[in-house]
Amino acid sequence: MRCHCHKTKEGQTSDEGVANTMDFVTRLFIRFHTRQIGSDAFGNTYHEEKKARANKPPRRYVRYNGIVEASKVPAEWHGWLHHTEESPPPADGYDRHGWQQDHLPNLTGTKFAHRPAGHVLKGGKRAAATGDYEPWSPG
Repeated sequence: MRCHCHKTKEGQTSDEGVANTMDFVTRLFIRFHTRQIGSDAFGNTYHEEKKARANKPPRRYVRYNGIVEASKVPAEWHGWLHHTEESPPPADGYDRHGWQQDHLPNLTGTKFAHRPAGHVLKGGKRAAATGDYEPWSPG
């Protein structure tokens, strides 16, 4: 079922108004209850609670730069967010191995998404079947 949005006087949909209000509340919470720990190459900022709950580690947060997409968090910050790493990654990053690639967010649904040979958006030409497939039949 699709949500029907209503336009406000300013031309925003009511969903956009709610999102902007929630963003404002989030920014206030982060401003007064957390301290900024660092940022990454995507412009995301990482925060930790100033005062931890009793017998619990402090909560950690990411403030996304742009669209909220969890795959935009690089591996080194993912470890810190989930308390796998106690300290945040160094400002200049970890030493990299030659086989490591730069982090990319999930590109599904974008023009940069992987499209294998035979994909409709890549020409739609599949290799001919080799005839070695035998369907299973209950026997």
